[in-house]
Amino acid sequence: MEEYRLIEKSIIKKYRKEIWHPFVKAIDEYQMIKENDKIAVCISGGKDSILLAKCMQELQRHGRIHFDLEFIVMDPGYNKENRQLIEDNCKLLNIPITIFETDIFNSVYNIENNPCYLCARMRRGNLYSKAKELGCNKIALGHHFDDVIETILMSLLYSGEFKTMMPKLHSTNFENMELIRPLYLVREKDIISFKNYNHLTFLNCACRFTEDASKKEGYSKRQEIKELIRELKKVNPYVEYNIFRSVENVNLNTLISYKKDNNATNFLDNYEK
Repeated sequence: MEEYRLIEKSIIKKYRKEIWHPFVKAIDEYQMIKENDKIAVCISGGKDSILLAKCMQELQRHGRIHFDLEFIVMDPGYNKENRQLIEDNCKLLNIPITIFETDIFNSVYNIENNPCYLCARMRRGNLYSKAKELGCNKIALGHHFDDVIETILMSLLYSGEFKTMMPKLHSTNFENMELIRPLYLVREKDIISFKNYNHLTFLNCACRFTEDASKKEGYSKRQEIKELIRELKKVNPYVEYNIFRSVENVNLNTLISYKKDNNATNFLDNYEK
């Protein structure tokens, strides 16, 4: 049996409980895929996006809903070795990719304030544009459960906001386009286990900013949050799931104020009533 077939089998068999079931559950629970969707699976070269690509292939092959896939790789300015690793992995795993080039790394490298935020926005915009060019109505990104809970805490502790990374959302700049996150309920530790079990090597981080100590703030904040969650888990083993559930169990009666779209509501607005 070819190697990619064995890897596909491991998703369905060995990692059925840890990866396949939560992957399918997220798609069903958050209604991510509809009949005749055409979805651009965005591959960065890391473990998450490539696992996503394989899961989407398996779902297309065995699922009840008909949908089409495109696998797109945006090269924002990778060095030669990193780009080659992506191409080699996709060939090994039988993922037919479309590569397109941008100059994003060079464009944002000298930005002092929030270069990671700007880079992410530019990458997202380019992915939407390419997906639309290919006739897609959705893009799929490889964010997982741990990304979600880390985002909740980062927003709370560093931005003074209570918000999360949504499982799907409409694009505000590209009409009739949506973003979906099918690995939303998959744990990072299980993705790492899958990678190691299959002896795969992916890009860890090809971003130039993480190589530059003067520009590591956004990256290091996420690492701090990972460590904080690890410490909290020593005291409460359910802390990760409680963080996740907190955005499903918001009690508006106990909030001083909240916003929806551009409208703010304060508890005093209806206090006397």
